[in-house]
Formats: sequence, structure tokens, C-alpha cells
Amino acid sequence: MEDVIVTVIGCGDAFASGGRRHTCFHIKAPHSNLLIDCGATAYQGLKEQGVSLAEIDTVVISHFHGDHYGGVPFLLLEEAIRQRETPLTIISPPMGKERINQLLSQLYPGTDVVGKLNLLFKTFVPDGVVQTDRVEVTAYPVMHTPGACPHGIRLEVGGKTISYSGDTEWTAVLITLARHADLFICECNFFDSEISGHLNYRTLQVYAEQLQCKRLLLTHLGLEMLQQQGNIRFPCAYDGQQIRL
Repeated sequence: MEDVIVTVIGCGDAFASGGRRHTCFHIKAPHSNLLIDCGATAYQGLKEQGVSLAEIDTVVISHFHGDHYGGVPFLLLEEAIRQRETPLTIISPPMGKERINQLLSQLYPGTDVVGKLNLLFKTFVPDGVVQTDRVEVTAYPVMHTPGACPHGIRLEVGGKTISYSGDTEWTAVLITLARHADLFICECNFFDSEISGHLNYRTLQVYAEQLQCKRLLLTHLGLEMLQQQGNIRFPCAYDGQQIRL
């Protein structure tokens, strides 16, 4: 069986602390090439890492904050100009098509992007699985800004399970997401500050043994986390990192 390769395009917080790009993970699997999130500064990171936009078949969006989906319009614009013909599936919380169209209309008014592409929009199914020819996605609501429709996601691709917390404070949903995952990518914005909607390292330590994932990777790192990396016992993501599963 071929390896599944996860490349960290961006693992910073909303403020790109430490010069890190906004959230984006590229997954290359047998017969699939997909993104988890595509934040505002991730587009340049995809180019930097040599990711072919033409080969991306699926984009999964965890929630509607700019540091998680603000790069999608730029990806679509280039693919429209390139006259892409192959389908592209976008899987997101409800209203994904409408929100992306709104972004495009603000950033590039008068430019027909969506109409030039073969786009398939799919919406997370409560307590169910969204399937494409290449990937299965199960999404779970998490504890973040309600208006952004936040979800954690669990992907089955290339014979591997990759889970991602999205942005969230501690919730028992994370135990479900992480269980037996080959890789669980978990937000950890703060070290010990308790901020609504985000997880801190002190809290994560308390529950870590319950996660039961094969590998854990911390992401969405703020300044507190970057300053305390010497005191963190779990692996922390960095831009450009590659993980083989």
C-alpha cells in the first residue's frame, strides 16, 4: 500500500504568530489529492511547497473563519483562468457555496469564477458520512464561534484515518475524533491562557490519555505556545513539515 503523505502548508493562528501561515494541510493519498482548510495566507504556501493546484480534487473546510477558508477564492480564481476541466469537490458546513460566492464577489467583483469551473459543493451531514469517489468525511460540531459553523472532521482516505479538531475549546467530541486515528491534528492555540473557543496545552494534558490516537500533532499555535515549545511533550506542527502514514 502506498503511503499517505500529509504536508503542513500552514499551522499558525489567526494572526500568523511566529510568521506561520494560516491553516492548511495537504494530503496526498493513492487516487486522491486534497486540502483540509485553506486559510488566507495558505495559497502562497501551496506554491512554496510545490503543490499542483490542478491535482487537488477535494477541499474540506472546517469552519468559516478567514484563516481557515480565506484562501479558497484565490485557488478557484487561478483554476478558472487556467480553464480547469476536471471536477473539484468542496466539502463544508452548510452554506459553503453561498459564503465562497460572497467572498469572490467582494474580492473580485464582476469576475465569473464559479461559472467557469466544474465545482461540486457538498455539505456536512449530521451524524453521517459525506462520500466522494476518493474520500469519506465525517464531521462533528465543536466549541468555537457559532457563526462560523465550527466542525471537527475525520477523514478516511488511502486506507488511513486523519482527524482534525478544527478550532475549538475542549469538548468530548475530540475523543471521538481522535480514537484510533492514524493522525490527529489538534488545535492548541494557548499554553495556559483560558480563552473561549480555543484549547490550551494545560487542558490538553489532562485529557491526552483519552484521545487514543496513533499520532498527535498540535497546530494553530499562538505566541504562548511558540514561546513554551521546550516545555511541550507533544509534537508541534511547523510549515513545510511532512508526515508519512
